[in-house]
Amino acid sequence: MLRKLSDWFRHFFHVVSNVRPIAWIGLYVLLVPVFAFIYNLLPDGQFRIPDGGTTDFGSWLYYSIVTITTLGFGDYTPMGAGAQAVTAVEVMCGLIFLGFFLNAVGSMKSEIDVRSEIERQRLLHEAAERTKLIGMIPSVINIINQFTSVCERYKKQPNEATRRGLLKKGARVSLCLDGMQNRVDLSQWPELVEGCFTFVADYQLYISTDDDDSVATAHESVDTFVDNVYKTALDIETRLTEISTHPQG
Repeated sequence: MLRKLSDWFRHFFHVVSNVRPIAWIGLYVLLVPVFAFIYNLLPDGQFRIPDGGTTDFGSWLYYSIVTITTLGFGDYTPMGAGAQAVTAVEVMCGLIFLGFFLNAVGSMKSEIDVRSEIERQRLLHEAAERTKLIGMIPSVINIINQFTSVCERYKKQPNEATRRGLLKKGARVSLCLDGMQNRVDLSQWPELVEGCFTFVADYQLYISTDDDDSVATAHESVDTFVDNVYKTALDIETRLTEISTHPQG
């Protein structure tokens, strides 16, 4: 029984904490005219009215404000049991709603703090990954340059020797890009990730079909393969150069 009650209170305060502070302060303010209306319905004998005091709605609105804020000036005093009960209920409601408001403010502040910390950690992570990537860029660009040079040589002299050199250098680029993706979180550079994936996929697909004439013919000729990976390699090199030149971009 106690455990169920404890769980209910925990759930209740969890729900209350998720209500925005503006809602609680709005309800708190709304209590003022509601209780003023109730006071206005009570008989005049329920209250001790000060000399020169009135019993119109404006006076009860004033009394409601003084009551809910617990100021208690004492000019209007509940005398009857009904007036005392309603006054006590308004005071309790005011304290409870004000407590809920403060609790919601604290919950919202905690939420803001958590979000700020998450954002701070994200920025630190991105900065660390950017530093690691920038440190790798010169060697990666060097390997890509060697590959693109072999591609240009193959286009001029498309023979078996240059083709094998092309595959050898392509393997180095593929391994280099794989290693770069494993060592650095590239999620903040989606274009670079796409380029790396495209190059590695095209290269692996070509070498897997290179010895199968029927599949290779259906896939693409070596000339088309060279054109595709050559363009992809240049795009990767351009993006890496931009990152190293404008690291914050």
